Amino acid sequence: MNTDWMSDARKIPDDVMNYLRRIAVYAVIDRHLNPERIANVFNISRSCIYEWIRWYRDGGDDALDTRHAPGAFPVMTSEIDCWLKDTILKKTPEDFGYETNLWTLKIIAAVLKEKFGIHVYESTVANHLHRMKLSCQVPEHRVRERNPFQIAYYLNKKWPKIQMLADKMGADIGFEDEAGIAMMTRSGRSWGAVNTPPIIPATDRRGGYNVLSAITTTGRIYYKIKDEHVDSDIYIEFLEMILREQKKPIILIVDRASFHRSKKVREFLRAHRCKIRMLFLPAHAPELNPAEQVWNEIKYRKLGRQPIVDKIDLRARMGILFQELKKNTVRILSFFHLKNTKYVLAGEST
Repeated sequence: MNTDWMSDARKIPDDVMNYLRRIAVYAVIDRHLNPERIANVFNISRSCIYEWIRWYRDGGDDALDTRHAPGAFPVMTSEIDCWLKDTILKKTPEDFGYETNLWTLKIIAAVLKEKFGIHVYESTVANHLHRMKLSCQVPEHRVRERNPFQIAYYLNKKWPKIQMLADKMGADIGFEDEAGIAMMTRSGRSWGAVNTPPIIPATDRRGGYNVLSAITTTGRIYYKIKDEHVDSDIYIEFLEMILREQKKPIILIVDRASFHRSKKVREFLRAHRCKIRMLFLPAHAPELNPAEQVWNEIKYRKLGRQPIVDKIDLRARMGILFQELKKNTVRILSFFHLKNTKYVLAGEST
């Protein structure tokens, strides 16, 4: 049995010592026991017993709790914390002369030293950031050219009109996008020995396909896989395929790619005005397009983790994955429930 604490009360845990003081004071004041007897039982000096009694009479029961020295004045004050949180959320290191837009603990510590003349370790900065509900994350990059006023106009003015037009035409609303999918697309993680990244067989052959896809708010998906670069003729082929399979008219929301606005495509749309309309998303706002999630699903979550052998294998695997997604209406509809895409279903007529 370790009896060090019996000869040194400083080794007794605080919560235990708090109870011992109460027991001792109770024994003397309420039970009228001799202070010297209590001191002998607890193996402490008689003066401690009298000091505890004085604490109790001056401050009550709470005064018997262990009191710690206040310590050094904190370097990071609440005012600095508020400034730091506001700075990280609203500015970038570029605003302070750094050649990066990404906040790191090292840069934050340097900015604090420059701004307030204080030296803090990176670990201290990390503790403060976590306490302020901040975390290190993969950022969402947005181009400088995006226009927030155009985006606000689209969401608040243009989109309600699109919904009204769809109701008037009895049309479905769809979102279309295109992307290149290459054999060298890779994503995902795998387990392995510590400090030894696992080696995964892969191909270094180049080549891939250009893919068009469109999803509707009813959970349908249309896609076309092409070897060639997408131009007006290929895009019109894609639109014709949609019209063959669509029972209702459709309003397609697209980005501002050049072939979307070409003369050939405009003439095709004019000739099929009763069946199809095309309207545009704001420039540089891909997060508003639910069809972008098709690439996250097919390209990164699925194909990027598969062992692609060659281009023929890539084409076969893409076909299988698109067919699986085509059958998974629930998954397609989930693309409309994300933070930046849920506006599509808001206010939808029932």
